[in-house]
Amino acid sequence: MRHRAALLSLLLCAVASAATAQVMTADSQGKMTPVQALDQLRDGNARFLANKPRTHDWPKTVAATSSGQFPFAAVLSCMDSRVPPEIVFDQGIGDLFSVRVAGNVVDEDDLGSLEYAAKSGVKLIVVLGHTRCGAVHGAIDNVELGNLTALLGKIKPSVVAAHCSDTHGEECVSAVSEENVRQSMRDIRTRSPYIATALDAGKIQLVGAMYDVVTGAVSFLPPK
Repeated sequence: MRHRAALLSLLLCAVASAATAQVMTADSQGKMTPVQALDQLRDGNARFLANKPRTHDWPKTVAATSSGQFPFAAVLSCMDSRVPPEIVFDQGIGDLFSVRVAGNVVDEDDLGSLEYAAKSGVKLIVVLGHTRCGAVHGAIDNVELGNLTALLGKIKPSVVAAHCSDTHGEECVSAVSEENVRQSMRDIRTRSPYIATALDAGKIQLVGAMYDVVTGAVSFLPPK
């Protein structure tokens, strides 16, 4: 009995080890739909919230992705250290293209990066904002600081669009952040004909989301 139990344990460990080394491939990326890609992120955040992340054999994953990458989604997010996309969505090496910039604003470099992601076969582009965003606070307060001044200028239209009565309240910051996500989504579609064509063809989907730095929950924004 002990021998059989030990053998079973070894087999289970081998299966678990093989599973943790699985990565996105050209085949699995090609078969995935935009809806399935979004579900992957929803499920990942649910695991993150439940503190039940997938286990990973990182050395094996590094080796498995060394010859190529086939991410299923691209995430444009703020550089905030509290919002690492791979962690809050419980994804591994090779799963996501991650584009990070203060305030998750869009410029030519970001668009070029997202176009590369679309060309590489991603099924989903996510613009991820978050609560208590320092860049949004800076735009509200008209902060000026070197090159940051121009970056915050991209957020100021969202300050106006949010129509806040109390511009320094937390609800206002969240409202501006959400509006800024939607503005970045509009910028992606209108300023990148390549991505717009892929969106219209249904090859990829563009969604907005907000991360709550207090709870860790990601809320995907309804279409507007």
